[in-house]
Amino acid sequence: MANHKLIFDEDFEEPYTLIAIHCSEEAYKMAYLLNRHLNLKLKRKQTDLDFSTEGLLITFPLYDFEDVHKYTHFYLIANKCKSVEAGLQSSGGLFAEMVSEKSTVHYLLPELKKVDYFLKIYSDFDTVPLRKFLSEINEIKQIISAYIVETEHIKAKNNLIFD
Repeated sequence: MANHKLIFDEDFEEPYTLIAIHCSEEAYKMAYLLNRHLNLKLKRKQTDLDFSTEGLLITFPLYDFEDVHKYTHFYLIANKCKSVEAGLQSSGGLFAEMVSEKSTVHYLLPELKKVDYFLKIYSDFDTVPLRKFLSEINEIKQIISAYIVETEHIKAKNNLIFD
């Protein structure tokens, strides 16, 4: 009996640009700064990006904006999420219980641990002038630096699927 092997070489991944942003501000403040300086209208989505690992639910705040005139979709997402795990230990006494908290940091893209935020840009017709856009982001005084990430080197590309 002959074996038939199907090879699927087509890559149906939509092209996108990923901008890494280093900034110590909170996510809502980051969205506000980008809205104000870049004329975007980023809004927080009803549901965050959720992952479940080691019994913990990890959520990353997700902001999006769709520019229907330029056929472009913007996503702003935090790279870091801190989770606090509380443990209760009893020492055998009536009121002697100790509560210990363990804080762990989880990353959306673990290979880029130093990045605070990612701005993902889908554009059907390359209508976003990336050099100008990147220079405007770098001019915001709260932002330390911003640059384009080579998406070929990202191992956890599935974490960047938001829809």
